Amino acid sequence: MAIKAIPGVNLPNRSDLPVMHSFCEKYSAPGHPLAFVHFLDSFSPWVLVCGIVVLYPVLVQAQTGSVKDGPFQVLWRWIPLLITSGFASNVVISFWTMALGTIAGVFLGIAQISHIRPVRILAKLLTQTFRNSPWLVVLFIVMLSIPDQLRVFGHVISFPDWVKSVLALSLPIMANLSEVVRGAIQSLPTSQWEAAEALAFTRHQILWRVILPQCIKRMMPPWMNWYAILTMATPLVSLLGVRDMIAIARFALTAENSRPELLFPFYGFCLVTFFAYCYPIARLTIRLEKRFAVMT
Repeated sequence: MAIKAIPGVNLPNRSDLPVMHSFCEKYSAPGHPLAFVHFLDSFSPWVLVCGIVVLYPVLVQAQTGSVKDGPFQVLWRWIPLLITSGFASNVVISFWTMALGTIAGVFLGIAQISHIRPVRILAKLLTQTFRNSPWLVVLFIVMLSIPDQLRVFGHVISFPDWVKSVLALSLPIMANLSEVVRGAIQSLPTSQWEAAEALAFTRHQILWRVILPQCIKRMMPPWMNWYAILTMATPLVSLLGVRDMIAIARFALTAENSRPELLFPFYGFCLVTFFAYCYPIARLTIRLEKRFAVMT
């Protein structure tokens, strides 16, 4: 029986219609129309993305026809001021805010478990109020309600903008750490309270000598997490005139005639700086959470 001839199967495929060829080495040869396509396909997508990010300022500069210094040369001149006067201010604000918020949060958290009902109700009211309030709104209220100078018994007390920012940001930090303290205290077994009471300890002695020392390990990971969140929230103070990294970046852009090709390098540098500071804290927080995990 004769085998039927089928084009493309047992006979060469003949057609004058355009077809899509499969990949072959000859298509990637120099001079072939598909050579550039296969050349791009040989790269990883991340290489292309990084190339676009690096070349973006150059392309913008070419479109604007600027003959001034390149974006990264301008950024290099401003980096010392961005770090020493800008980011340093963010770090100082975060340190003082966290210190003040921690002290107030510990007392507010203890007040939430007080046996005195009015104290307990007031502490819970303050906690829930500042936990559920936008930080920017709290900043505006505190900045506008506190005067720049206050005269007390003939002495003039000044309140710079960064001090007002510390007071404002410490309120939501206080409320959130209050919940951390309350949760850590209530997570301890009741046998700890009963054993201390059996030794005739007062409630004050039980809290400060028995309960709170055991809560430190439980509170450390969320405390560090809130510090990282606070540091990332400190650029909000630039909206109120505080001289921080974002504010100095805006000043630098204005001084450089608001060139559009400078936006990405300057704000990208700010992003990288905050990331480099907060990411190790986040990783250390995860390690502490695993180390101090409570086995149930």
